[in-house]
Amino acid sequence: MDTEGKIPRALDALGPLAGRATAVFDVPETDWVERLRAAGADPLVVEPATPLAIPRADNSLDAVVAMWTSFRGVGAADLAEADRVLRPGGRLLVVHDYGRDDVSALRDPAAPEYSSWSRREGPFLRHNGFKIRVVHCFWTFATIEEAQAVLADFGELGAAVSERLKRPRLTWNVAIYHRGQGGVVPPGTAEAG
Repeated sequence: MDTEGKIPRALDALGPLAGRATAVFDVPETDWVERLRAAGADPLVVEPATPLAIPRADNSLDAVVAMWTSFRGVGAADLAEADRVLRPGGRLLVVHDYGRDDVSALRDPAAPEYSSWSRREGPFLRHNGFKIRVVHCFWTFATIEEAQAVLADFGELGAAVSERLKRPRLTWNVAIYHRGQGGVVPPGTAEAG
């Protein structure tokens, strides 16, 4: 629901993705591929698999982008597979919810993306060479009534958020964990998200 296009722009800034060979998996909606294309990327959509398997040759991609359902806890085999297909200087970009926002109140508050993942001792930032960039987005609706209708689908949690609405939007913070191939931060990229 990133109607402002902030997530694709942040991915391109961290990648960059424009004009680069990029694999994208875990795409939540078909329009995400179009959003990445609009940001200048030419993404190859890869079906997620466990263990992660990217059907490309070694050192053949400039970026690997995982969106929301992969890299849940950062497995060594998944990191090795991403590093295998990335060229030297290539980038791994992992998108997850960050929390501390209205949208996280609609989901399980004990989910790791809302707690341990973003901490310094968490699986991304502790030993795996990731940095983090938090993108502040919104779920924006035409009216408060439209927002309330969508929130009704979330049951009691949605009703609680609906009661607090003062405008037709929900805050939504998204984390992009990013690292260079092998955990190296390439020169000229954002060191700290």
